[in-house]
Amino acid sequence: MIEIRHLRSLQAIADTGKLASAAERVHVSQSALSHQIRGLEEHYGQTLFERTRQGLRFTSAGQRLLALARQVLAQVSEAERDLERLKGDTRGELRIVLECHTCFDWLMPVMDEFRHRWPEVEVDLVAGFHADPMALLTEGRADLVIGTPPTSKRGWFVAPLFRFEILAVVANEHRLRGKRRIDAQDLVGETLITYPVPEQRIDLIREVLTPAGIELPRRTAELTVAVLQLVASRRGVAALPNWGVKNYVDHDYVLAKRIGTQGLWSELHAVAPKSLSERPYLADFIHIVRDTCAATLDGIELL
Repeated sequence: MIEIRHLRSLQAIADTGKLASAAERVHVSQSALSHQIRGLEEHYGQTLFERTRQGLRFTSAGQRLLALARQVLAQVSEAERDLERLKGDTRGELRIVLECHTCFDWLMPVMDEFRHRWPEVEVDLVAGFHADPMALLTEGRADLVIGTPPTSKRGWFVAPLFRFEILAVVANEHRLRGKRRIDAQDLVGETLITYPVPEQRIDLIREVLTPAGIELPRRTAELTVAVLQLVASRRGVAALPNWGVKNYVDHDYVLAKRIGTQGLWSELHAVAPKSLSERPYLADFIHIVRDTCAATLDGIELL
């Protein structure tokens, strides 16, 4: 008999495409998840997945159960929200600070879905570039930061979101256009185009250039499209998340290259004061972020 846990597993597999990633998402071992799937296949007498180079692909039988999972889990989520409302007043506010400014690209649909689920909660963005986003939480001027985790988790509620690769972005005619990957020494003599944030918050500088003893002149721009326009005009190079540049690369506006042999990877976390962690809408907001990004952003790995 199919259970809610099976439906959650099917949805996790659909979102991640990989058994190991799906197992992490539903907090079971990979072997336990494989056992779940085998049990379903034996119960219904049909194969649910095919293995391909791109990952797991649902068969027709698997697609039917996945459709059931999406329908039922949405109803379960709605019922759980209603139960929270029956327990007491769920009104409140959620003021969000973005440390990763390319997050604007995917945050809007997340906020739209959140407003649909929690119309009684006022959700807003704390505008501007902030040298110390965590200070806004301490001062009570924000409720949630989306960015890198704090150095100490004491006093904070920290929820992992996903892992992503940062790519070097160069003009189509750039001297590095023929390289499969870019190393620190390749960037000597370049101008680095970044958002107007402190250097210690820029992964390329902190993780690649500084250890190699390389310092590049910087030019800043507040908008992703402005950064990419400067790159395309051969004013310098940039380092941006894979999802932030995919559309521009697909349309031959710029080129994106892996940084180093293993790539330069970063993580996004949601951070809030522990005093807010019991608010049901905060947990739901985090679930919406993870679900939306898993379904729409290529090349990320849920944490």
